[in-house]
Formats: sequence, structure tokens, C-alpha cells
Amino acid sequence: MHQILSLYRNAFGGLSREAWLLAGVMFINRSGAMVVPFLSVYLTEALDFTLQQVGLLLSIFGVGSMCGTFLGGWLTDRIGHFKVQLLSLVLGGSWFFVMLTLKQFEWFAGGIFLLSLLTECLRPANASSVSSYARPENVTRAFSLNRMAINLGFSIGPALGGVLASVSYQWLFMADGITCLSAGALFFFYFRHRQGHTPAKADQPQDTQVVPVPRSPYRDGLFLLFTVLCCFFAVAFFQFFSTMPLYFRRVYQLSELEIGGLLAFNGMVVFLLEMIIVYLIGERHAVWKMIVLGLLLLALGFVVLNLFQGFWVLVLSVLLMSLSEILAMPFMSTLTVQRSGPHNRGAYMGLYSLSYSAAHILGPYIGTSTIAAYGFNTLWWSGSVLCLVAAVGFYGVVRRLQQTAV
Repeated sequence: MHQILSLYRNAFGGLSREAWLLAGVMFINRSGAMVVPFLSVYLTEALDFTLQQVGLLLSIFGVGSMCGTFLGGWLTDRIGHFKVQLLSLVLGGSWFFVMLTLKQFEWFAGGIFLLSLLTECLRPANASSVSSYARPENVTRAFSLNRMAINLGFSIGPALGGVLASVSYQWLFMADGITCLSAGALFFFYFRHRQGHTPAKADQPQDTQVVPVPRSPYRDGLFLLFTVLCCFFAVAFFQFFSTMPLYFRRVYQLSELEIGGLLAFNGMVVFLLEMIIVYLIGERHAVWKMIVLGLLLLALGFVVLNLFQGFWVLVLSVLLMSLSEILAMPFMSTLTVQRSGPHNRGAYMGLYSLSYSAAHILGPYIGTSTIAAYGFNTLWWSGSVLCLVAAVGFYGVVRRLQQTAV
């Protein structure tokens, strides 16, 4: 027991107070993450939309997410990560209450676009902020701490969301809005005197660590290819949030509480294991090995859904996807930071986040269309193939990225 506690102390040691506070902000924010996990079920059951309409709305959410991450990265390099994060939390949190009134398809489509636009501005600004307050040797662990806080919140959000959804889906929007505003309040009161800490100033000591090749991420061919592969990964992984809740509901007839429990299990696994895994093996193995292994585990998570039946299979699949997330995502973020410099980090993080936003567009539409035409089994096989293709791509691209980032 003492060795386990010592392991956790070592994994968390050396991180700045600001890194912990940023993690606290994200924990509060993600504790209210209830709308998106239940959105596909809400749209089909509460608003009686068709499967095709649901896929379109989720893709519109992705379009807003893409625009938000691009805008967030652009604004971060110009006005600083403090203002971008604060505006995203306050405006996004307020807009959740507007969503309560939108019932028609057209109005809901416009509302969900604005919601994702506002909330996703947070992602590149927060990532830039995390890298600003982390020492070079702690960048991966700082990102892992932030993701750990997000996943701890996500282990609470869907579980509580399942309880609220069993009463009324309207409570999901209210809870999500309240937690966004609460996170914004904490962020403002702690970081309000640090508004001058733009990415350029905060990261100045790291200026000699990595020289970006080239300065603009949109002219960096290798990094563009890297973001395409990240998008492939995210298209597959985001099925967990878009189509898997429908799978739980339609194939296994699970209740909202059971669906919320499975989604929360993902967050709890990542919360408990990510920092330890990154600490133990992050410095001992090549980054490309971690990412490729993550892709292989994600592929296996899809395959088991087709090969076996039973609730235990759902638990195993979620576990495999959670381990995939632990191995792949922190090191993708670290590579992005290492590839960028102090004056263009927001742009690089914005482009990296843009790959996930693109997956928000493509993933739900591809997933729901595949289900409508061919069924869930075809979707899971297709997801596993996509993961294998991405794994091969990462094997070549990540090694070249590290060789040229000098």
C-alpha cells in the first residue's frame, strides 16, 4: 500500500499550482457534462427526431466545434488564453439555458451550433494555458493531470446525468449550464491577475527547447498529416459518445442509469490510471509505440462487440476504449506542444483541436448512416479497420515528426 501511495505522489509531484487550479476548473466544468453523452437518446426519445436527423444534428454540433476550436486558437494568440477561457465558460454556460426552449429541428440545429462554437473555444485556450504553466519536463504529465480532472468530472457527469434524465432531460441542460458558470467563476477569481500571461510570455523560458518547423501549422506538412490521423482516431473513438449510447439502448435495452454508469466507468478508469501509466512508461517507451498501441486497443474494443454478447462485453469494450484513450491522447498533445513555439502555440493547439472537431462532424454522420443502412455490426467492423489504418499512419508520421522537431 505504501508503494502504491508513493507511486501516486511521484506521478503528481513537481506540477505547478496553476496546473492544479486549471485542472480544478476543468473538473467542475466536466462534472456537468451531461448533455452530449445523452444527446442522441434525448433527440430520438424526447424530441422524436429520426436517426438521420440525429446524425445531422450531431454533425452540426461538430461544425460548431470545429469553428470554435479554430476561433479559440486564433483568439488565444491575440488576446491570451485567460480571456478566451473566461468568455467560453460564461457564454457557453449561459447558452445551455437557451437550449431548454428549442424544440423544433431548425431552431435546435442553430442552437446546438452556437453551443458547440462557444464551448469549444475553451479547448485550444486551455491547452495553451496548460503548456504555459508546465515545465518542459512535465508537459505530458501536466496534460495528463488536466485530462485526469476532465475524466474525474466525466465519471460524475454521466452518472448524475442518468439520474436526472430519468426524471427529465431538461435537467441535463440546466446542470451543464450551472457547472460551466461555476467553473468560469473559479477561473476568474484565481487567474484574473494573470491576464498578462499570454502564451508568448508564459512560455519564453522554453524558447530554446523546440524550434517549430515551419512557423505556421498550416504550412507544416507533417503536422497536417498528423492531424488527419488524429481525426481518424477521433472519428472512431467518438462513436463512444454518439452511437454507443444508442447501441446500449436499442440492442441491450439499458436504462438511462445503466447507460450513464457505463459512460462514467470510462471517466473513472482514465482518472485512476492515466497519470500512473504516463509516469511509469511515458519516459521509457517511444511515443509512437504508445499511440499505436492505443489505436490497437480501440480496434479491439470494437471487435469484441461483434464477437461476444452480454453486459460484460460492454464493460470490456469500455475498458479497452478507456485504455486506448490513456495511451494515445496525452502523447498526441505533447507532440503538438513540442512541434510549436511560444508565438504560435495557440495556432498549433487550435489545428490539433480542429482535427477532433472535424471528427465531431464526420463521426456521428458516418455512424448513424452506417447504422441506418447496415446495422451496428458493420459500424463496429468499420471502426476497427479505421483504427488499424490510423495505427500504420502514426507509426511512420510520429517518428518523422520527432526527428524534424529540432
